[in-house]
Amino acid sequence: MSRFTPTELQQQLKDGLLSFPATAFDSTYEVDEKAYQNHIEWQSSYPVAGLFAAGGTGEGFSLTPEENHRVTKLAVDASHPDVPVLGSAGGNTHQAIEHAQGAEKAGAEGLLLLPPYLTECDQDGLFEHASAIIGSTSLSVIVYNRANAVYGADTLARLAERHENFVGYKDATADIEHLARVTTTNGDRLFYLGGLPTAETYALSLLEMGMSTYSSAMFNFVPDFALNFYRDVRAHNTEAVQQKLKDFVLPYLNIRDRGHGFGVSIVKGGLKVQGRDCGPVRPPLQNLSDKDLEDLKNLIDSSGAGAEKHEPAK
Repeated sequence: MSRFTPTELQQQLKDGLLSFPATAFDSTYEVDEKAYQNHIEWQSSYPVAGLFAAGGTGEGFSLTPEENHRVTKLAVDASHPDVPVLGSAGGNTHQAIEHAQGAEKAGAEGLLLLPPYLTECDQDGLFEHASAIIGSTSLSVIVYNRANAVYGADTLARLAERHENFVGYKDATADIEHLARVTTTNGDRLFYLGGLPTAETYALSLLEMGMSTYSSAMFNFVPDFALNFYRDVRAHNTEAVQQKLKDFVLPYLNIRDRGHGFGVSIVKGGLKVQGRDCGPVRPPLQNLSDKDLEDLKNLIDSSGAGAEKHEPAK
């Protein structure tokens, strides 16, 4: 039974930083339950608004349905009681329904609906796909607007009218005209969050489009920096945001862009060099090289991004 109603969860998530914890794997690429729960305990000791288990940064695309359910349950059990855990659902319609119902059984408070697997689709097909999944669960659902799942403003309005538990829209396109249509049409019926890779890069600009929050991958390994960055964004402190972009975020992107798929790999690299190793990424992703790790460690140290000013709750 969810602790939050859809409206309550929407309010909880829209005014705080969100993150996708990395899923810990051992050397044979099996889920490392102890390391993962240690990571969740640490992450949820910070004042973060919500954690998405088995999401993109959590390599949810590589998890079997059983692993998806298990990872979500592990996160629910390890998370601080004040921090809601959301699951993820992806793949074809039936598989996504299986994910959704597994997340509900695991005790998650909500769900991120990922794009359907591979195939192109029009708005009516996308509506029926999303509606079937949202209707299969009592969990509050956020749709992820990216790739082959670009939801039209009217499609979102139809989903909102049909399903009370449809609460949010996460965007990874940064199509400003499209965002204007979506936010104008749907108003405060939904909340809006940024979902572009390394969302800090775009956060201040997208705040003006109504995106009051975003998912921070770097929160995994530099949580104080990520929280301070978010506070600067919400305070419209342009000078502080630009300084943090210059000192850490943009050089970080230079390392991330050395390889395809490094958006996830660099997070695990950051955890490794910060002494909180969550193991390797699963193929077809590849791990950072020793040189990449050295450069990332030097950047974290020289920028001060890794400094912990917060005393995590016990």
